[in-house]
Amino acid sequence: MSIVDLLSWILLMTGATFSIIGGIGIVRLPEFFSRMHGAGITDTMGAGLIVAGLLLQAGLSLTALKLVAILFFLTVTSPSSCHALARSAITHGLKPVLDGKPMPEGDPASNDEDRSEETDKA
Repeated sequence: MSIVDLLSWILLMTGATFSIIGGIGIVRLPEFFSRMHGAGITDTMGAGLIVAGLLLQAGLSLTALKLVAILFFLTVTSPSSCHALARSAITHGLKPVLDGKPMPEGDPASNDEDRSEETDKA
C-alpha cells in the first residue's frame, strides 16, 4: 500500500465518519437550526473529504477534473444553501432556541420582518 492509498483511505474514512455524525445529528438534535447544522457538516465536511479521497485515487485524469468540479460546487453551494434556509426560516417566524429558551422578542427576526413590511409599503 502506497502513501497515496493510505492518505486516500484516511480521507475516505474521515469523510464517512463526518457523514455518519451529521446523519445522527439530523435525527437526534432537538430543533430545526441544530438539525440544519448537522446537515451542513454532512454536506461540507463529509462529502468534501470523501471527494478529496476519491480525487487522490483518481490520479491525473478527466475523472479527477470532474471531482474537482464537484468539490468546488459543494464548497460554494452548501454554506449558501444552509444560510438561505436559515434566513427563510427566521423570516417566516421560526425562532431559534437558545439554552432551551426561545429567543427574546427583540431578536433579529423581528427586525427583518419590520424591514420587509417597510419595503412592501414603498
